[in-house]
Amino acid sequence: RSYRRVEAWSVGWHLLGGLLAGEAVAHTTVDMVHLDGRKLVEVLAAASWAAVIFTWATTRVGYPTSASVGLVGGMAGAGMLAGGLSAVSWGGFRAWHPFGVFGVLFGIVAAPFLAAGVAALVERVVRPLALRARRSAEGAFRAGVWAASAAVAVADGSNDGQKAMGILSASLAADGGRSWSVSWTVKITCAVLLAVFTVIGGGRVVATVARRLWRASVPDDLAAQVASAAVVFLAVKGGLPLSTSTVVTSAKVGAGVARKPRHVHLQAVGRILENWAVTVPACAGLACVLFEVLSHAT
Repeated sequence: RSYRRVEAWSVGWHLLGGLLAGEAVAHTTVDMVHLDGRKLVEVLAAASWAAVIFTWATTRVGYPTSASVGLVGGMAGAGMLAGGLSAVSWGGFRAWHPFGVFGVLFGIVAAPFLAAGVAALVERVVRPLALRARRSAEGAFRAGVWAASAAVAVADGSNDGQKAMGILSASLAADGGRSWSVSWTVKITCAVLLAVFTVIGGGRVVATVARRLWRASVPDDLAAQVASAAVVFLAVKGGLPLSTSTVVTSAKVGAGVARKPRHVHLQAVGRILENWAVTVPACAGLACVLFEVLSHAT
């Protein structure tokens, strides 16, 4: 019953985030390959399906994986197969903004460490306040968790939503995706689908983050949620595609380490890291296979 309330809360704020989304993350995502016409559409489709299939397979066993990392791997793999090394924007940083495969991957890898560090700092502030607060103040902390979780959902809807918006908009563009913008039709469609399927498909991942990493209290959850929202909003501002599940997981671990390291289930953390490590090559290879299938089919 309580999870139903969480689902409804999450759907609403994810939807709002998708509707408020800009286009910076969308363009960063599509601009990882230098292709146009049918080849661009086939690469985007192959990379997207590779990320979806891999993420579905790993989340089925309850371990958070990064669909964003999978998408980057898929774009690189299918892009090289479609047009060689020059067809992929390997990138780096431009005026502190990440672009291309390496820039996006660096940001995705750095974000969990940043989230863990911020969560640890917030934990150091929140924990003493919670200990000194009266029992009647517990409701205020719970309200803070709900508010922070809403901020995470808005940030997630904006960041993850833009990836789908960019891919769909570039695929629909008549000129092959070199000049496009996100229409309200695409924005609404992607926002609704993201909000609904995040709730439908995320139950096992929620259970892993909530229980299997470590048993957190309300102040600990507040620290993790605040840190997660801050990092994902920062990524949206910088046009960096991120995986919110990765950021939230890392923030939860950071808060746990700041409180009592022995409470963190390192085996569960290790399994998650293993999944992240194989995501890029797995999705790159899978995207190559899917690209060949699509090319022959069309």
